[in-house]
Amino acid sequence: MNTMTLSPLFRRSIGFDRLNDLFEQAMHNDAPSYPPYNVEKHGDNDYRIAVATAGFSEQELDVNVENRVLTITGGRDDSDGDDSSVTYLHRGIAKRSFRLSFRLDENIEIQGARLENGLLIVDLLRVVPERQRARQIPINAGQRALTEQRDDTAREMPEHANA
Repeated sequence: MNTMTLSPLFRRSIGFDRLNDLFEQAMHNDAPSYPPYNVEKHGDNDYRIAVATAGFSEQELDVNVENRVLTITGGRDDSDGDDSSVTYLHRGIAKRSFRLSFRLDENIEIQGARLENGLLIVDLLRVVPERQRARQIPINAGQRALTEQRDDTAREMPEHANA
């Protein structure tokens, strides 16, 4: 087994302790190959997951979020639509159940899910709070504001109060 350490990446990072664990988990787990899916980016903050769910109905699919993990599951009830009079010469459409999981960033919100032309589409939006957006930090702004406040207070005081 090839062991890889990511410690050089974290020398200039603060607060990413769990990120190393996520990388290690991803390296050891094989990505599911069924059903095929796409993860798409549509703009700066819009994302979409499209899962090929041909043959599944809305009732056979579940989309859940728990602890920032999006889980998409599909299960077929073979007894419902099973016609015993059908003999398959070739069976290429899979009927097996599946489970896909996606870890979401804390700023990702799920906008909705829809079944369209055999694809389950889940729309996601990244909402960055104001406190996490990029901003310019003024240098010595606190000192300057305090000095200006003191100057304003001194100007407002009457002259006989200083005596």
